[in-house]
Amino acid sequence: MLKRKPHPDQFAFDLSKDAALERMIEARVAIRCENDAIRWRFRLVLIETCMIASLVLIAGLALKQPTALVVRGSLIVGAGCFASGVMLIGLSCLTGHLLSVYRRWRGR
Repeated sequence: MLKRKPHPDQFAFDLSKDAALERMIEARVAIRCENDAIRWRFRLVLIETCMIASLVLIAGLALKQPTALVVRGSLIVGAGCFASGVMLIGLSCLTGHLLSVYRRWRGR
């Protein structure tokens, strides 16, 4: 691949020499990735909740159970699944935060 010469009026921008700028960029990328990871975990919990609740609903209707009882059971199972998933996300975030605090404390 041919390497083009920059235009003479263009400012030469070399990031490889500035370590402080590199650390700042890495910190911003890490924060963004952490936020994206939490968002994806929450999406997975929502998908899991919908799947489990719909499976309970379909199974209850397929077994010809009373509709009100099946819908109520499906809602209870979905709420329980959602609550446990959100609790696991919160605990994993808390654990990650405590580990980072511990590493900073240990690094001193």
